[in-house]
Amino acid sequence: MLSALFFIIGIVILIAGGDSLVRGASALAARLGVPPIAIGMTVVAFGTSAPELVVNLSASFNGTSEIGFGNVVGSNIANIGLLLGLTALIAPITVHSTIIVREIPMMVLATLAAIALGMDAWFSDAPSAFSRGEGVALLLLFGVFMYYTLAEVIRGRSGDALAVESNEQIKPSAGLGLSILLVVLGLAGLVVGGELAVRGATGIARAIGMSEVVIGLTIVAVGTSLPEMATSLIAARKGAVDMAVGNIVGSNIFNLLFIYGTTMTIAPAPVPSSGGIDLLVALGFAVALLVMAFTGQRRITRLEGGLLLLGYAGYTAYLLTTVA
Repeated sequence: MLSALFFIIGIVILIAGGDSLVRGASALAARLGVPPIAIGMTVVAFGTSAPELVVNLSASFNGTSEIGFGNVVGSNIANIGLLLGLTALIAPITVHSTIIVREIPMMVLATLAAIALGMDAWFSDAPSAFSRGEGVALLLLFGVFMYYTLAEVIRGRSGDALAVESNEQIKPSAGLGLSILLVVLGLAGLVVGGELAVRGATGIARAIGMSEVVIGLTIVAVGTSLPEMATSLIAARKGAVDMAVGNIVGSNIFNLLFIYGTTMTIAPAPVPSSGGIDLLVALGFAVALLVMAFTGQRRITRLEGGLLLLGYAGYTAYLLTTVA
């Protein structure tokens, strides 16, 4: 019970800390004259993914790297299977052409890169693991993606959902002192919340006999994806359904390349024994999203949303009955 309480409190603090960081840093950067698009692609992107980053770093330093792996891969799977599935059930999603041409293929490429770099056992006799050099390789790939994306936005050739969202969110709604306070409180909340969430999840795993990787792939992954879930569902209810795809695909790229790349650069770790299957499932969901976006007049229908949800339910059932 104490572990469950720690986990719930940790997730709540993580979400509140991420929101505080985004609000404070965005207002501060806007007052300093930083372009709104640049803020959205950096401050907002980092802030919404900061809970996953803090959880991963805390898990690595506490010797529970399986939770970190499960958090990143599980979040990517949940973002498409659970979040996009629910969003499409509320309202069919129209996918902007730039997301189809650039973001979704990059998400597929990032997942393929993670498989090629981490699954050594599939290509040689070495055990599957991410080395520090392979973590750097993921970060370099993320840098290429960010450079290309920002260059497109700055040149004014991109009007995708991510740019629209960033313009809507970046408002200097707080004074200078309050902005700095929000940033400090946000960072503190992320550190404390991440520590509590990892400790709680580890305690739950040990108490009920579940492996730490399953806890990471399910409870922690969904918990740290709650900000994306709220954004997507609210966007769907307001009719801005195209924003949901931009949020989720961008978050997946950030999670896999930046967060896991940073984690492995700081604290290299082996891939869990079932990690290859989890990465293949993440790849399958990414490819399925690409196919759905290209078909049906670039719309994700309610039927396709239902199929995504069924796929996620099946994957969760597999985890609970096989891996756990």
